[in-house]
Amino acid sequence: MASPNDIKKGTVVRYEGDLCVVIYFQRVSPGKGSSFVRTRMKNIRSGKVVEQNFKSAESLEFEEVQYKKMQYLYRDERLCTFMDNQTYEQVQLANDDVGDDVKYLKEGMEVMIIMHGETPLTIELPKKVPYKVVSAPPAVKGDSASGNVTKEVRLDNGLTVRAPIFVREGDVIVVNTDTGEYSERVSE
Repeated sequence: MASPNDIKKGTVVRYEGDLCVVIYFQRVSPGKGSSFVRTRMKNIRSGKVVEQNFKSAESLEFEEVQYKKMQYLYRDERLCTFMDNQTYEQVQLANDDVGDDVKYLKEGMEVMIIMHGETPLTIELPKKVPYKVVSAPPAVKGDSASGNVTKEVRLDNGLTVRAPIFVREGDVIVVNTDTGEYSERVSE
C-alpha cells in the first residue's frame, strides 16, 4: 500500500476494482484540516475520467508499470504512433490517452511510454524540449518601455508560446513541457 502523496502523472492506481491512470494531480494543504491530493484519473478499461480527492492518511494500491523509451512518428485525427528504436515495434495511443501533451509532440521526438504489461497507457515528455521558431512578429521600439516584454511566437510543431521580444524567426528556443512556457533561447 502506498500514500496518496506518492501520486504523480502516469501513476497507475487500483481504484474501485479497476485500473486507473493519473492524468492530473495537485497537492492541496488547506489552512484548516488535513492535506489531500486532488486527482483526475482515466479508467483504463472504460475510458471514463473521474475526479477524486485522496486524504494524505489514506492508503492506495499502486500497480507496477514499465517505462519504454520510444520515438514519436506521426499523428492522425484519432491516434499517435510511436516506435521502439531497438525492436522497431510500433505502439499506438489514442489522442485522449496522450492528453494535453499531444501539443508538444514533434516528429522524431523521444518520449517515455508508460506501459502496464503490454498495454500502453500514456506518455511522459522530456521536461524541456527545443523547438525552432517559424513565425515571430518583429519587436517594436518602445515595447519594453510600455512593459510589453513578451510576444507570441509560433513553433515548428504548430505550438504557440509567449517568448521575450528579442526572439526572432529561425531561433531555437526551449519550452518547459510542465508549464508550457518559454525557458531559454539555444545559442547556435
